[in-house]
Amino acid sequence: MEVKVLNIEGKETGKKISLPEAIFGIEPNDHAIYLDVKQYLANQRQGTHKAKQRNEVSGSTKKLHRQKGTGGARKGSIKSPVFRGGGRVFGPQPRDYSFKLNKKLKAVARQSALSYKAKENMIVVLEDFNFETPKTKQFVSLVNNLKLDGKKSLIVLGAQNANVYLASRNIQKTKVVPVSGINTYDVLNAGTLVLTTGAVKFMEESFSK
Repeated sequence: MEVKVLNIEGKETGKKISLPEAIFGIEPNDHAIYLDVKQYLANQRQGTHKAKQRNEVSGSTKKLHRQKGTGGARKGSIKSPVFRGGGRVFGPQPRDYSFKLNKKLKAVARQSALSYKAKENMIVVLEDFNFETPKTKQFVSLVNNLKLDGKKSLIVLGAQNANVYLASRNIQKTKVVPVSGINTYDVLNAGTLVLTTGAVKFMEESFSK
């Protein structure tokens, strides 16, 4: 699949780049995508939720009334879960939600997500660029030139670029990542996937192995 290469002004450079079929042209595996996205979201959870049990809430341990003869049920403590302010039965406890997935399965999921974007013609390729200073104004201009203003987009760079990353931080709905940090969730969450030529070359060398 060949895609035209644009510059940061959104104009065609006259060049074309071929997207590797092994990465952008496979038959998508929906179940692999589901598992990878599920793992990504699970790993984002802090798992710090906590409810107090009856041995942790404050309150008197005095027996409320005598065991027999009242006509009512036995009540051992005001901290019982049946009373307001008492402990909670089977409440949430701190836990780790993360789980592991096979590396090959994650690779298939990532390639499936990229293939979906290619099928939908939602991939834009930019020539490699850099900002001399981290100016948000320059990044806004880039987004507008690509007609992505107000749209969800993921811009993938060939390598870490501090100036471009810092310039993008205040822009809503646009995320900048190096190609080494790309994941299935971000690809699917973005409406348009913007790849630099350096990112495509890195994918061709690393992702298709």
